[in-house]
Amino acid sequence: MKLHSIKTPKNNLKTRKRVGRGEGSGLGKQSGKGHKGQKAMSGYKKKLGFEGGQMPLIRRVPKFGFKNPFRVEYTGINLDTLDDFHAKGKLSDVITVESLIAAGLADKNKPVKILGRGDAVKNLTIEANAFTKSALQKIEEAGGKANVI
Repeated sequence: MKLHSIKTPKNNLKTRKRVGRGEGSGLGKQSGKGHKGQKAMSGYKKKLGFEGGQMPLIRRVPKFGFKNPFRVEYTGINLDTLDDFHAKGKLSDVITVESLIAAGLADKNKPVKILGRGDAVKNLTIEANAFTKSALQKIEEAGGKANVI
């Protein structure tokens, strides 16, 4: 079988709509556009969000709040997650941001914040961009060190 020997199925080809070719065609006179109005005219293009002169939904819905464009968004990592990865051997006793990125826990484009869920059992040295108060307290109670970069 070759590409030139393949035949098209019978009902696969759809005939093009020929508008404005006389009343006998079924699409003569106004060419299926009805009588007058904005949509019947040439050059009509529906604008995004346009609702026929009615107040558009985007303008009807109230807007709330404020998004700070300078907000620093951290990647949060809990102590129990660090403990699990340390137990599996994916993290060493000195945990840095680079080792967290290598382990797949952090994103290289976001700063890292250590969160306080779980217990810090091992005495680990952790380097991160930020720590919560509870995380700092638990790390120090376990005999570890928390270094802010």
